[in-house]
Amino acid sequence: MSDTKRILMVVTNHTTITDDHKTGLWLEEFAVPYNVFKEKGYRVKVTSILGGEVSLDPNSIPAEKNAEWAAAEEELKNTAKLSKEDATGFDAVFLPGGHGTMFDFPDSETLQYVLQQHAEDGKVIGAVCHGPAGLVNVTYKDGTPLVKGKTITSFTDSEEREVKLDMHMPFLLESKLREKGGKFVSGENWADFSVRDGNLVTGQNPASSKSTAQKVVEALENQA
Repeated sequence: MSDTKRILMVVTNHTTITDDHKTGLWLEEFAVPYNVFKEKGYRVKVTSILGGEVSLDPNSIPAEKNAEWAAAEEELKNTAKLSKEDATGFDAVFLPGGHGTMFDFPDSETLQYVLQQHAEDGKVIGAVCHGPAGLVNVTYKDGTPLVKGKTITSFTDSEEREVKLDMHMPFLLESKLREKGGKFVSGENWADFSVRDGNLVTGQNPASSKSTAQKVVEALENQA
Protein backbone atom coordinates (compact mmCIF):
# COMPACT_ATOMS: atom_id res chain seq x y z
CA MET A 1 0.00 0.00 0.00
CA SER A 2 1.39 3.36 -1.06
CA ASP A 3 -0.28 5.10 1.87
CA THR A 4 1.37 2.89 4.50
CA LYS A 5 2.94 5.08 7.18
CA ARG A 6 6.71 4.94 7.53
CA ILE A 7 8.37 5.40 10.92
CA LEU A 8 12.04 6.18 11.50
CA MET A 9 13.29 4.99 14.90
CA VAL A 10 16.65 6.33 16.09
CA VAL A 11 18.46 4.75 19.04
CA THR A 12 21.64 5.40 21.01
CA ASN A 13 24.99 3.64 20.70
CA HIS A 14 26.52 5.08 23.86
CA THR A 15 27.30 2.40 26.45
CA THR A 16 28.93 3.91 29.57
CA ILE A 17 28.05 6.47 32.23
CA THR A 18 31.07 5.76 34.44
CA ASP A 19 33.70 3.02 34.33
CA ASP A 20 31.55 0.83 36.55
CA HIS A 21 28.09 1.88 35.28
CA LYS A 22 27.07 0.58 31.87
CA THR A 23 24.17 2.03 29.93
CA GLY A 24 22.70 1.92 26.43
CA LEU A 25 19.22 1.74 24.94
CA TRP A 26 16.34 1.09 27.36
CA LEU A 27 14.72 -1.97 25.83
CA GLU A 28 11.08 -1.35 26.80
CA GLU A 29 11.17 2.16 25.32
CA PHE A 30 12.15 0.68 21.96
CA ALA A 31 10.32 -2.66 21.90
CA VAL A 32 6.91 -1.47 23.07
CA PRO A 33 6.61 1.41 20.56
CA TYR A 34 8.08 -0.80 17.82
CA ASN A 35 5.29 -3.31 18.43
CA VAL A 36 2.63 -0.58 18.51
CA PHE A 37 3.80 0.68 15.11
CA LYS A 38 4.06 -2.79 13.58
CA GLU A 39 0.60 -3.74 14.84
CA LYS A 40 -0.75 -0.72 12.96
CA GLY A 41 0.87 -2.06 9.81
CA TYR A 42 3.44 0.74 9.66
CA ARG A 43 6.82 0.22 8.02
CA VAL A 44 9.59 0.78 10.56
CA LYS A 45 13.23 1.57 9.83
CA VAL A 46 15.54 1.18 12.84
CA THR A 47 18.69 3.31 12.84
CA SER A 48 21.31 4.27 15.38
CA ILE A 49 23.80 7.12 15.62
CA LEU A 50 26.77 4.94 14.61
CA GLY A 51 25.01 1.94 13.08
CA GLY A 52 25.72 -1.71 13.86
CA GLU A 53 24.71 -3.68 16.92
CA VAL A 54 23.01 -1.70 19.67
CA SER A 55 23.82 -2.33 23.33
CA LEU A 56 21.02 -2.44 25.87
CA ASP A 57 21.13 -0.88 29.31
CA PRO A 58 21.69 -3.96 31.51
CA ASN A 59 18.98 -2.75 33.92
CA SER A 60 16.41 -2.81 31.11
CA ILE A 61 16.87 -6.48 30.24
CA PRO A 62 14.10 -8.57 31.84
CA ALA A 63 15.07 -11.58 33.95
CA GLU A 64 12.90 -13.74 31.72
CA LYS A 65 12.93 -13.26 27.97
CA ASN A 66 9.85 -11.41 26.71
CA ALA A 67 8.72 -13.29 23.62
CA GLU A 68 6.67 -10.31 22.46
CA TRP A 69 9.86 -8.24 22.20
CA ALA A 70 11.84 -10.81 20.19
CA ALA A 71 11.23 -9.24 16.77
CA ALA A 72 12.16 -5.81 18.08
CA GLU A 73 15.37 -7.12 19.65
CA GLU A 74 16.30 -8.77 16.36
CA GLU A 75 16.24 -5.31 14.73
CA LEU A 76 19.01 -4.17 17.10
CA LYS A 77 21.60 -6.71 15.94
CA ASN A 78 22.62 -4.71 12.88
CA THR A 79 21.08 -1.26 12.67
CA ALA A 80 21.57 1.14 9.79
CA LYS A 81 23.62 4.24 10.57
CA LEU A 82 21.45 7.35 10.68
CA SER A 83 22.13 9.51 7.63
CA LYS A 84 20.93 12.84 6.26
CA GLU A 85 19.00 10.87 3.65
CA ASP A 86 16.71 9.81 6.51
CA ALA A 87 15.46 13.40 6.69
CA THR A 88 12.85 12.58 4.03
CA GLY A 89 10.60 9.67 3.20
CA PHE A 90 9.11 9.15 6.67
CA ASP A 91 5.86 10.20 8.30
CA ALA A 92 7.27 10.22 11.81
CA VAL A 93 10.51 9.87 13.73
CA PHE A 94 10.62 8.25 17.17
CA LEU A 95 13.40 8.51 19.75
CA PRO A 96 13.46 5.82 22.48
CA GLY A 97 15.48 6.58 25.59
CA GLY A 98 18.09 5.06 27.83
CA HIS A 99 20.79 7.14 29.52
CA GLY A 100 23.02 6.60 26.49
CA THR A 101 20.95 9.17 24.58
CA MET A 102 22.15 11.90 26.94
CA PHE A 103 25.64 11.49 25.52
CA ASP A 104 25.29 10.90 21.78
CA PHE A 105 21.91 12.41 20.80
CA PRO A 106 22.52 16.12 21.62
CA ASP A 107 25.80 16.34 19.70
CA SER A 108 24.76 14.41 16.59
CA GLU A 109 24.63 16.89 13.72
CA THR A 110 22.95 14.23 11.58
CA LEU A 111 20.16 13.73 14.11
CA GLN A 112 19.69 17.49 14.45
CA TYR A 113 19.45 17.80 10.66
CA VAL A 114 16.95 14.95 10.36
CA LEU A 115 14.76 16.33 13.16
CA GLN A 116 14.92 19.88 11.81
CA GLN A 117 13.74 18.67 8.41
CA HIS A 118 10.93 16.62 9.96
CA ALA A 119 9.82 19.65 11.97
CA GLU A 120 9.96 21.98 8.95
CA ASP A 121 7.93 19.50 6.93
CA GLY A 122 5.26 19.18 9.63
CA LYS A 123 6.03 15.52 10.30
CA VAL A 124 5.33 13.82 13.63
CA ILE A 125 8.19 13.65 16.15
CA GLY A 126 7.95 11.36 19.18
CA ALA A 127 10.38 10.75 22.04
CA VAL A 128 10.19 8.98 25.39
CA CYS A 129 12.09 9.20 28.70
CA HIS A 130 15.65 10.32 27.81
CA GLY A 131 14.82 10.28 24.09
CA PRO A 132 13.95 14.02 24.21
CA ALA A 133 17.70 14.60 24.74
CA GLY A 134 17.72 14.46 20.94
CA LEU A 135 15.50 17.55 20.82
CA VAL A 136 17.49 19.94 23.01
CA ASN A 137 19.78 21.33 20.29
CA VAL A 138 17.31 21.13 17.40
CA THR A 139 16.08 24.38 15.90
CA TYR A 140 13.89 25.40 13.01
CA LYS A 141 15.80 26.98 10.13
CA ASP A 142 15.18 30.43 11.59
CA GLY A 143 17.01 29.43 14.77
CA THR A 144 13.94 28.98 17.00
CA PRO A 145 14.38 25.98 19.33
CA LEU A 146 12.11 23.10 18.32
CA VAL A 147 10.68 22.82 21.84
CA LYS A 148 10.10 26.54 22.43
CA GLY A 149 6.51 27.16 23.47
CA LYS A 150 5.65 23.46 23.17
CA THR A 151 4.09 21.42 25.96
CA ILE A 152 6.64 18.69 26.55
CA THR A 153 7.77 16.06 29.04
CA SER A 154 10.74 13.74 29.60
CA PHE A 155 12.52 11.87 32.38
CA THR A 156 12.29 14.39 35.20
CA ASP A 157 15.06 15.90 37.29
CA SER A 158 13.38 14.31 40.31
CA GLU A 159 13.50 10.84 38.73
CA GLU A 160 17.15 11.41 37.76
CA ARG A 161 18.02 12.23 41.36
CA GLU A 162 16.08 9.22 42.57
CA VAL A 163 18.24 6.87 40.50
CA LYS A 164 21.30 8.80 41.75
CA LEU A 165 22.64 9.49 38.27
CA ASP A 166 22.04 13.25 38.21
CA MET A 167 25.66 14.04 39.04
CA HIS A 168 26.90 11.87 36.16
CA MET A 169 24.75 13.42 33.42
CA PRO A 170 26.11 16.09 31.06
CA PHE A 171 22.95 18.07 31.90
CA LEU A 172 19.56 17.50 33.51
CA LEU A 173 17.03 16.89 30.76
CA GLU A 174 13.98 18.54 32.32
CA SER A 175 16.02 21.64 33.17
CA LYS A 176 17.51 21.83 29.68
CA LEU A 177 14.09 21.53 27.99
CA ARG A 178 12.79 24.34 30.21
CA GLU A 179 15.87 26.41 29.38
CA LYS A 180 15.13 25.99 25.67
CA GLY A 181 11.62 27.37 26.17
CA GLY A 182 9.65 24.15 26.50
CA LYS A 183 6.49 24.23 28.64
CA PHE A 184 7.45 21.26 30.77
CA VAL A 185 4.75 19.12 32.39
CA SER A 186 5.01 15.82 34.25
CA GLY A 187 3.16 13.22 36.25
CA GLU A 188 4.15 11.36 39.40
CA ASN A 189 7.61 9.79 39.37
CA TRP A 190 7.59 6.48 37.45
CA ALA A 191 3.91 6.80 36.47
CA ASP A 192 2.69 6.59 32.89
CA PHE A 193 2.58 10.15 31.56
CA SER A 194 2.73 11.36 27.98
CA VAL A 195 1.67 14.51 26.16
CA ARG A 196 0.97 15.52 22.60
CA ASP A 197 1.34 19.09 21.36
CA GLY A 198 0.35 19.00 17.70
CA ASN A 199 2.97 16.92 15.91
CA LEU A 200 5.29 16.71 18.94
CA VAL A 201 4.73 13.76 21.28
CA THR A 202 6.77 13.07 24.41
CA GLY A 203 6.65 10.59 27.29
CA GLN A 204 8.13 10.77 30.77
CA ASN A 205 9.67 7.40 31.57
CA PRO A 206 9.70 3.67 30.65
CA ALA A 207 6.12 3.21 31.89
CA SER A 208 5.06 5.82 29.33
CA SER A 209 6.39 3.88 26.32
CA LYS A 210 3.05 2.56 25.11
CA SER A 211 0.99 5.72 25.63
CA THR A 212 3.66 7.79 23.87
CA ALA A 213 3.62 5.48 20.85
CA GLN A 214 -0.20 5.53 20.84
CA LYS A 215 -0.19 9.33 20.77
CA VAL A 216 2.21 9.20 17.79
CA VAL A 217 -0.30 6.93 16.04
CA GLU A 218 -3.08 9.37 16.95
CA ALA A 219 -1.10 12.26 15.45
CA LEU A 220 -0.44 10.27 12.29
CA GLU A 221 -4.07 9.24 11.91
CA ASN A 222 -5.14 12.86 12.31
CA GLN A 223 -2.93 13.73 9.34
CA ALA A 224 -4.46 11.03 7.15
